Amino acid sequence: MREWPELSLLAWRDTYATLHLYTQVIGKIRLSLTPRLNEWWNVPLYVTTRGLTTSPMPYGDRILSIDFDLLDHRLVMQDSDGHVRVLPLVPRSVGAFCTAVFDELAALGVGVSIHPMPQECPVTTALTHDAEHASYDRDAARRFFQVLSLIEPVFQSFRSRFRGKCSPVHFFWGSFDLAVSRFNGRRAPPRKGLVERIAYDEEVCSLGFWPGDPWKGSSEAAFYAYTSPEPEGFSSQRFRPEAAFYSDALKECLLPYEAVRRAPDPARAILDFAQSTYDAGSTLGRWDRAALVYP
Repeated sequence: MREWPELSLLAWRDTYATLHLYTQVIGKIRLSLTPRLNEWWNVPLYVTTRGLTTSPMPYGDRILSIDFDLLDHRLVMQDSDGHVRVLPLVPRSVGAFCTAVFDELAALGVGVSIHPMPQECPVTTALTHDAEHASYDRDAARRFFQVLSLIEPVFQSFRSRFRGKCSPVHFFWGSFDLAVSRFNGRRAPPRKGLVERIAYDEEVCSLGFWPGDPWKGSSEAAFYAYTSPEPEGFSSQRFRPEAAFYSDALKECLLPYEAVRRAPDPARAILDFAQSTYDAGSTLGRWDRAALVYP
């Protein structure tokens, strides 16, 4: 069994912050070009054999994709007419990255505009003017991709057990996490704000992986799970494996990545966490469990 890589926040904090903002630039391009879907399913990125991709996006009578190749450290932009533009991933400020990306898109005959302010992070400088975040450590970026490539098929396995409405396994560039969500089909109480109102318009049990907080540097990588709306008694349930716990601060169940990495069978540890949190949330939330799983 392959050894799972270390992912200490301290070892790659600066690269993480820069890469997070790079993905926001590309994610905002996807947001601009794609028609809106329920729960914002038109905006995430997806894990590939080499990194992360927008998947095909419509542009006039062409389709366009943008890929982060985190093995050869390139941003690859290509369209359905066979045109390809490549931008090396090197230490480069986020502002300079924006300029380079839009120059390459212009060379493909693609004109697109984005809202330049970062989302879901404390950075207040426009992406187009950010000169502070400019780190790119190739080994750190590759290690992060290796972690995603190990987790993604485990999430796919968990997703395959559910016959109800379920999201793809996708990577949200706003919060920089890999997630998959199960829905029971019932409408949820409306939330304030357009983003949350669309994202949580149905009752949901979500599973995800988040590589920590590069802005505060206090939270290490962890798997998370939550049920929304959270049913009464959920926080007092016991979850598997033993290292899993409920965070009162985050209102989520957490399982440290380091505990998974050191487990005899990391994939089994993730699946135990996913199943135990779903079992608790869906049972207490009175989901029609028998109708939502395959016999």
